[in-house]
Amino acid sequence: MNDPQLARHWLALAAPKAAPAVATSTVLILARVWNANGAEHSAGSAALMTVLAGGAAAAGASLTRTGDSVLGATGYAVSGAFAFTGVAAYADGLPLPLLLWVLATTIAYGFTARHWRTDRRDALAHDRHMSEQRTEHAHVERVEALRAGAQIESARAGAAYAESLATALITRATLPGYDARAIEAAGLPQLSATDDHLEK
Repeated sequence: MNDPQLARHWLALAAPKAAPAVATSTVLILARVWNANGAEHSAGSAALMTVLAGGAAAAGASLTRTGDSVLGATGYAVSGAFAFTGVAAYADGLPLPLLLWVLATTIAYGFTARHWRTDRRDALAHDRHMSEQRTEHAHVERVEALRAGAQIESARAGAAYAESLATALITRATLPGYDARAIEAAGLPQLSATDDHLEK
Protein backbone atom coordinates (compact mmCIF):
# COMPACT_ATOMS: atom_id res chain seq x y z
CA MET A 1 0.00 0.00 0.00
CA ASN A 2 1.39 3.38 -0.94
CA ASP A 3 2.07 5.95 1.75
CA PRO A 4 0.14 9.23 1.45
CA GLN A 5 2.17 11.99 -0.15
CA LEU A 6 1.85 15.34 1.61
CA ALA A 7 2.45 18.48 -0.45
CA ARG A 8 4.83 20.79 1.35
CA HIS A 9 4.19 24.51 1.48
CA TRP A 10 6.41 26.62 -0.76
CA LEU A 11 7.83 28.39 2.30
CA ALA A 12 8.96 25.06 3.72
CA LEU A 13 10.67 24.28 0.42
CA ALA A 14 12.30 27.71 0.11
CA ALA A 15 13.46 28.05 3.73
CA PRO A 16 16.55 25.80 3.43
CA LYS A 17 17.62 27.62 0.26
CA ALA A 18 17.34 31.01 1.93
CA ALA A 19 18.97 29.99 5.22
CA PRO A 20 22.60 30.96 4.32
CA ALA A 21 21.56 34.41 3.07
CA VAL A 22 19.30 34.95 6.09
CA ALA A 23 22.13 33.95 8.45
CA THR A 24 24.75 36.24 6.92
CA SER A 25 22.24 39.09 6.60
CA THR A 26 21.29 38.72 10.26
CA VAL A 27 24.96 38.88 11.28
CA LEU A 28 25.49 41.98 9.13
CA ILE A 29 22.43 43.76 10.56
CA LEU A 30 23.38 42.97 14.17
CA ALA A 31 26.97 44.06 13.53
CA ARG A 32 25.82 47.38 12.09
CA VAL A 33 23.47 47.88 15.04
CA TRP A 34 26.41 47.22 17.33
CA ASN A 35 28.48 49.64 15.23
CA ALA A 36 25.89 52.37 15.75
CA ASN A 37 25.90 51.73 19.49
CA GLY A 38 29.58 52.27 20.13
CA ALA A 39 31.53 49.48 18.45
CA GLU A 40 32.84 51.67 15.62
CA HIS A 41 36.64 51.98 15.96
CA SER A 42 36.43 50.25 19.34
CA ALA A 43 39.64 48.31 19.96
CA GLY A 44 38.04 46.37 22.80
CA SER A 45 35.15 45.17 20.65
CA ALA A 46 37.54 44.21 17.83
CA ALA A 47 39.77 42.34 20.29
CA LEU A 48 36.74 40.50 21.70
CA MET A 49 35.63 39.36 18.25
CA THR A 50 39.22 38.34 17.38
CA VAL A 51 39.47 36.20 20.51
CA LEU A 52 36.06 34.61 19.87
CA ALA A 53 36.88 33.94 16.22
CA GLY A 54 40.23 32.39 17.14
CA GLY A 55 38.62 30.22 19.81
CA ALA A 56 35.93 29.00 17.44
CA ALA A 57 38.53 28.25 14.76
CA ALA A 58 40.65 26.31 17.26
CA ALA A 59 37.59 24.36 18.39
CA GLY A 60 36.73 23.57 14.78
CA ALA A 61 40.28 22.38 14.09
CA SER A 62 40.33 20.12 17.16
CA LEU A 63 36.91 18.67 16.33
CA THR A 64 38.01 18.02 12.74
CA ARG A 65 41.06 16.10 14.00
CA THR A 66 38.83 13.90 16.17
CA GLY A 67 36.86 12.91 13.07
CA ASP A 68 33.67 14.87 13.72
CA SER A 69 33.49 16.82 10.48
CA VAL A 70 30.03 18.28 11.12
CA LEU A 71 30.99 19.91 14.42
CA GLY A 72 34.34 20.95 12.91
CA ALA A 73 32.57 22.73 10.06
CA THR A 74 30.23 24.33 12.60
CA GLY A 75 33.22 25.62 14.55
CA TYR A 76 34.75 27.15 11.43
CA ALA A 77 31.41 28.71 10.49
CA VAL A 78 31.08 30.27 13.95
CA SER A 79 34.66 31.54 13.69
CA GLY A 80 33.88 33.17 10.35
CA ALA A 81 30.72 34.72 11.80
CA PHE A 82 32.67 36.22 14.70
CA ALA A 83 35.32 37.61 12.34
CA PHE A 84 32.68 39.02 10.02
CA THR A 85 30.85 40.57 12.98
CA GLY A 86 34.03 42.17 14.30
CA VAL A 87 34.98 43.75 11.00
CA ALA A 88 31.43 44.90 10.21
CA ALA A 89 31.03 46.41 13.68
CA TYR A 90 34.46 48.08 13.65
CA ALA A 91 34.31 49.60 10.13
CA ASP A 92 32.91 53.08 9.78
CA GLY A 93 31.37 52.67 6.32
CA LEU A 94 29.15 50.13 4.55
CA PRO A 95 31.32 49.11 1.54
CA LEU A 96 33.63 46.79 3.48
CA PRO A 97 30.83 45.12 5.50
CA LEU A 98 28.79 44.66 2.33
CA LEU A 99 31.78 43.16 0.53
CA LEU A 100 32.33 40.76 3.42
CA TRP A 101 28.62 39.93 3.41
CA VAL A 102 28.75 39.02 -0.28
CA LEU A 103 31.86 36.86 0.28
CA ALA A 104 30.39 35.17 3.36
CA THR A 105 27.09 34.46 1.59
CA THR A 106 28.89 33.05 -1.46
CA ILE A 107 31.06 30.78 0.70
CA ALA A 108 28.04 29.65 2.71
CA TYR A 109 26.15 28.72 -0.45
CA GLY A 110 29.24 26.96 -1.79
CA PHE A 111 29.43 24.74 1.29
CA THR A 112 25.70 24.06 1.54
CA ALA A 113 25.29 23.31 -2.17
CA ARG A 114 27.37 20.16 -1.77
CA HIS A 115 25.19 18.99 1.11
CA TRP A 116 22.06 19.77 -0.90
CA ARG A 117 23.35 17.65 -3.78
CA THR A 118 24.14 14.79 -1.40
CA ASP A 119 20.71 15.05 0.22
CA ARG A 120 19.03 15.13 -3.20
CA ARG A 121 20.95 12.02 -4.32
CA ASP A 122 20.04 10.23 -1.09
CA ALA A 123 16.38 11.24 -1.47
CA LEU A 124 16.29 10.03 -5.09
CA ALA A 125 17.97 6.75 -4.13
CA HIS A 126 15.46 6.29 -1.29
CA ASP A 127 12.51 7.04 -3.57
CA ARG A 128 13.85 4.62 -6.19
CA HIS A 129 14.35 1.91 -3.56
CA MET A 130 10.85 2.43 -2.14
CA SER A 131 9.36 2.33 -5.65
CA GLU A 132 11.13 -0.96 -6.34
CA GLN A 133 9.91 -2.36 -3.02
CA ARG A 134 6.33 -1.27 -3.75
CA THR A 135 6.51 -2.82 -7.23
CA GLU A 136 7.88 -6.08 -5.83
CA HIS A 137 5.25 -6.22 -3.09
CA ALA A 138 2.48 -5.45 -5.59
CA HIS A 139 3.74 -8.30 -7.81
CA VAL A 140 3.80 -10.72 -4.87
CA GLU A 141 0.28 -9.64 -3.87
CA ARG A 142 -1.00 -10.19 -7.42
CA VAL A 143 0.59 -13.66 -7.60
CA GLU A 144 -0.84 -14.63 -4.21
CA ALA A 145 -4.27 -13.29 -5.18
CA LEU A 146 -4.22 -15.35 -8.40
CA ARG A 147 -3.11 -18.45 -6.48
CA ALA A 148 -5.83 -17.97 -3.86
CA GLY A 149 -8.43 -17.42 -6.59
CA ALA A 150 -7.35 -20.62 -8.35
CA GLN A 151 -7.59 -22.58 -5.10
CA ILE A 152 -11.04 -21.15 -4.39
CA GLU A 153 -12.26 -22.03 -7.89
CA SER A 154 -10.81 -25.53 -7.55
CA ALA A 155 -12.56 -26.00 -4.21
CA ARG A 156 -15.83 -24.74 -5.69
CA ALA A 157 -15.51 -27.09 -8.64
CA GLY A 158 -14.80 -30.04 -6.31
CA ALA A 159 -17.79 -29.17 -4.14
CA ALA A 160 -20.03 -28.83 -7.19
CA TYR A 161 -18.80 -32.21 -8.52
CA ALA A 162 -19.40 -33.90 -5.15
CA GLU A 163 -22.88 -32.42 -4.97
CA SER A 164 -23.68 -33.55 -8.51
CA LEU A 165 -22.38 -37.05 -7.78
CA ALA A 166 -24.46 -37.28 -4.60
CA THR A 167 -27.53 -36.10 -6.47
CA ALA A 168 -26.93 -38.68 -9.21
CA LEU A 169 -26.52 -41.51 -6.70
CA ILE A 170 -29.68 -40.52 -4.87
CA THR A 171 -31.59 -40.23 -8.14
CA ARG A 172 -30.30 -43.62 -9.33
CA ALA A 173 -31.33 -45.29 -6.09
CA THR A 174 -34.89 -44.02 -6.47
CA LEU A 175 -35.35 -45.38 -10.01
CA PRO A 176 -37.91 -48.24 -10.34
CA GLY A 177 -36.35 -51.65 -10.70
CA TYR A 178 -32.97 -50.57 -9.26
CA ASP A 179 -31.19 -53.53 -7.68
CA ALA A 180 -27.76 -52.86 -6.19
CA ARG A 181 -26.96 -56.58 -5.75
CA ALA A 182 -27.72 -57.34 -9.39
CA ILE A 183 -25.33 -54.59 -10.44
CA GLU A 184 -22.62 -56.01 -8.17
CA ALA A 185 -23.20 -59.50 -9.56
CA ALA A 186 -22.73 -58.14 -13.06
CA GLY A 187 -19.20 -57.07 -12.08
CA LEU A 188 -19.79 -53.38 -11.68
CA PRO A 189 -18.10 -51.53 -8.82
CA GLN A 190 -19.52 -52.04 -5.40
CA LEU A 191 -21.66 -49.24 -4.04
CA SER A 192 -20.64 -47.41 -0.92
CA ALA A 193 -22.34 -47.81 2.43
CA THR A 194 -24.34 -44.68 1.74
CA ASP A 195 -25.83 -46.16 -1.42
CA ASP A 196 -26.65 -49.42 0.38
CA HIS A 197 -28.41 -47.42 3.06
CA LEU A 198 -30.37 -45.53 0.41
CA GLU A 199 -31.37 -48.77 -1.23
CA LYS A 200 -32.74 -50.15 2.01
